[in-house]
Amino acid sequence: MGFWARLFITAFALWAATELVPGLEVRGLFSLLLAALGFGLVNAFVRPLAVLISLPLTVLTLGLFLLVVNAAMLGLTALLVPGFHVAGFWPAFWGAVVVSFTSWAATRVFAGGPSPAR
Repeated sequence: MGFWARLFITAFALWAATELVPGLEVRGLFSLLLAALGFGLVNAFVRPLAVLISLPLTVLTLGLFLLVVNAAMLGLTALLVPGFHVAGFWPAFWGAVVVSFTSWAATRVFAGGPSPAR
């Protein structure tokens, strides 16, 4: 899938999160697209290091700590992008859940899922 498609899917997912989760706010389309770009960059460069550092805790919690890592990446994006605001941990947590699910679903719809086994 191309860069632009991924950017717009992430922007849509962030928009959905701001609509569904109180405490997430985005001011305008430009801020939304900038937040989607920033979120992609944070997930590409910072998240792998955060996952590696938190690996023992992730194993101990059977993977549930990855939800906290995802919330931290959303919070970091809010710190870096003007016009995108996260009010605290719980809005970041639930926003990350919404973004993850929405991105997954939109990718399945637009990129097509794996073909069924024959």
